[in-house]
Amino acid sequence: MTGSARPPISGVVICFNEEEMIGRCLESLSFCDEIVVVDSGSTDRTVEVCGRHADRLIEQEFLGYVKQKNFALEHATHDWVVSLDADEELSGEAVRGIQAAVASNGEGAAGYRLDRITYFLGVWHDLGEWSGDWQLRVFRRSRGRWTGRDPHDRVEVDGQVRTLPGQIRHYNYRDLSDHLTTIDHFSTRLAREMRDEGIRFRLVDLLLRPLGRFFKGYLLRRGFQKGLPGFLVSISTAYYVFMKYAKLWELERSARR
Repeated sequence: MTGSARPPISGVVICFNEEEMIGRCLESLSFCDEIVVVDSGSTDRTVEVCGRHADRLIEQEFLGYVKQKNFALEHATHDWVVSLDADEELSGEAVRGIQAAVASNGEGAAGYRLDRITYFLGVWHDLGEWSGDWQLRVFRRSRGRWTGRDPHDRVEVDGQVRTLPGQIRHYNYRDLSDHLTTIDHFSTRLAREMRDEGIRFRLVDLLLRPLGRFFKGYLLRRGFQKGLPGFLVSISTAYYVFMKYAKLWELERSARR
C-alpha cells in the first residue's frame, strides 16, 4: 500500500467463490491504503488468494447485494473508498485519475463515476447493450451508501458526482452457460423483489419489454457492430427481461393457488 500526501483510500470488495477473478481485482486496488474484503463463505481458493492482498478479510453470510456491500463499507477505515466487484479491475488510467481526484480533495465532489467496459465472447463490448455503463465507485463513505433493488445495486451520494478518465474492466461471465446460469439466478431474485414491492404482472410487459430491450441494445446502441457477440448479448438481455416477468407471473400464480 502507498503512502502520499493525498487523503487515505480504502479499497472494498465483496466476494464468493471468485478464485479465478479476484486476484486481478485486488492487484488493481494495490494503490489503496487498505483493502477490505468481505467473503460470504467461499469453498474454493478465494480466501487464500485474498490473504495475499487484503489487509482485512471478514467472513459474513450473504445478506443480499445491497446489504452486503453496505456491511463492507462499515468495516472500511477511511472516508474515501473505491468499491469494486470481484470480477472487475481498474485500468492504469483510472488508478491515476482516482489518486489525482482524491489528492485534490475531490474538488468538492462527493463521488466519482467511471466507464465500465465488459469483456465477453472474445470482444470488449464498447457498443451495444452493455455500453455506456457508467458506475459510481469512488466516493466519500460519509456521504454515500449502496441502494437499489437486488441484484441491481447502485451507489447514491449526498453531493456532486464527477466523471473520471479510465475504465473499470469487467470480466463478468466465463461462457454462455455461465451467463445463462446467472440470468436464471438474477431473474428469480428480481422477480421476488418486484413482487415484494407490489409490482403486478402485466401481459404487455412480458410481450413488449423484451422486444424493446433488444431494439435498444442491438440497433440504437449499435450492438450489431460487435458481430455475433453483440447479437448474443442483446438476445440474452431480452431473454433476461422476459424471464423476470414470466417468473413474476409464476409467483403470483403460486400465491393464488
